[in-house]
Amino acid sequence: MVVFPFAFPVAFWVPIWEHGEKPYGKRKDTIVQTLTKEQRRAWDIDGYVQLKGVFDAEEVAFFCDEIDNMRAQPVWEPTDLPRGHYGWVEHGNPDPESFMDRRDILPYHKAFRDLIDRPEVFDLVVDIMGPYLSFSMAQCIVRASDPEFLGYTHTDGGEGLRRVRVTESSRPLAMKALYLLTDVDGPDNANFTVFPGSHMRPFPELDEPVVTPTTPGAVPLTGKAGDCVIFSHSLWHGPGRNISGTARKTLLYNYCQMFVRPYDYAVASHVAEQCTPRQRRLLGDLGYDFRPGSYVYVPDDQVELITGQASQ
Repeated sequence: MVVFPFAFPVAFWVPIWEHGEKPYGKRKDTIVQTLTKEQRRAWDIDGYVQLKGVFDAEEVAFFCDEIDNMRAQPVWEPTDLPRGHYGWVEHGNPDPESFMDRRDILPYHKAFRDLIDRPEVFDLVVDIMGPYLSFSMAQCIVRASDPEFLGYTHTDGGEGLRRVRVTESSRPLAMKALYLLTDVDGPDNANFTVFPGSHMRPFPELDEPVVTPTTPGAVPLTGKAGDCVIFSHSLWHGPGRNISGTARKTLLYNYCQMFVRPYDYAVASHVAEQCTPRQRRLLGDLGYDFRPGSYVYVPDDQVELITGQASQ
């Protein structure tokens, strides 16, 4: 077994607002929030930051209902295709407590599309990644209570991106926001489990021991429905086992640098036309047809459109 010296994380539950009320209400397209010093330290050292109370109870209930209703509709789900690929299915298991993993969920409701650049989280994503980014993936996962499922760990982005680790001073190539829709109060509740600091270090793979959610150095996170975890693509993470008797429901939204290929669509998302100008840009709509150099060299209005501020 491999013991990691970074088993004790500096990350902790940090409120996403300071000095005043939660920033809910009228939508804005101007970046105004940045990481606090504590959050920046947690991101740099641990590779993730936990955010409290992004959703209120009403929003949590809404998204849970939408996920339950989604089971009766056709969508992309894991099938008998190779690992990491999703096939088109006409419907899923109707039991709301059973396992479900669905991708490209933006068409199902405007609320899923608006979550792309919800200010409380998106502001921090831009602070971390910079303005030359795109939105790559929208996913919902239900982890059933199942004593036979032992959990697993991985990095995001497939086999190639697993072998890419940027330096401490670099923007990440990709990152995710994981939204909890059910309480995770204790162990063995399909806890989102991380290896703090593993985004910056070589990690066992190939002919070395398999890393699991119980490998020394693993930290199973807890939290309340409505909380969010933002984390680097290169952070080793995964679900732990769930023997709580209750399914764990989550939403996962992935962001990447614009030159990185998206998960859920080929060039531009088919729902981009239903979105705001900033959302359309994040979904691959450059405002003009593809030409050589697109997505590597960005449109002139990229910074202003993403941040609401003119480029310096």
